[in-house]
Amino acid sequence: MIEVNIDPVAFVIGATEIRWYGIMIALGILVLVLWALWQVRRDAYITPSTIITLAIVGIPSAIIFARLLHVIDQWEHYSSNPGQIIGGEGLSIYGAILGAVLGTWIYSKFRPFKYGYGADLVAPGIMLAQAIGRVGCFINGCCPGADAPTSLPWGVVYLNPECAAFGGPTHPTVVYEIIFLLLFFGVVMMLRGRLKPDGSLFLVYLGGYSLWRIGIGFLRVNDPFLFGLHQAQVIGIVVAAIAIFLLIYRRVRWVKPGQPPD
Repeated sequence: MIEVNIDPVAFVIGATEIRWYGIMIALGILVLVLWALWQVRRDAYITPSTIITLAIVGIPSAIIFARLLHVIDQWEHYSSNPGQIIGGEGLSIYGAILGAVLGTWIYSKFRPFKYGYGADLVAPGIMLAQAIGRVGCFINGCCPGADAPTSLPWGVVYLNPECAAFGGPTHPTVVYEIIFLLLFFGVVMMLRGRLKPDGSLFLVYLGGYSLWRIGIGFLRVNDPFLFGLHQAQVIGIVVAAIAIFLLIYRRVRWVKPGQPPD
């Protein structure tokens, strides 16, 4: 078994606890923004100032939606503790992704730019950001496996009582996701520039990640949301269906790298 004895609280400032979870989420966002800026440093279609503006729009909308979906998922708790809805702990990664997509898409309607091209550009960076954020989840003991205790030799035992999954051993489902994201990052990097029309690579990311969340949901502890499935699985089914439909409807084709944006 793998024993984890890391305090999820990195340090304390006055009465405020700064947790590794928040630090890694912030680091993931920073990596995503830096990735996007690096990608457009010689780009003729999107400028660095546009990336900064998109970050200013996308980050708040991502946080709001991430918190909203988490509260909806845990409504039984928050309905009895409404004071914890704002400012409490807990975010939904799906909410962050969908919130950022919605916020930046709305912005694109007022300040036109090649949205599909930009989405393809940042797709690999999103996966890196997710993997970094999931390190914070692992330290925090979030999203433990449903099969606890497990007899797997790589089962994780959390020794710090501050961890959400104190005890165990349990499936390290967060580690599984980190590995998946890094492997999927490699696949998406190989596909980059080879799929048209613009936005197709981002749809591949959305569809692939959604299928992963549907599958990994059967190993994770979570409250049933609809038809016995977790919230992330339900959203995953909807998002995967939309992504696959759009890939077919838009007649995605294979092209040689270097073709100008549509």
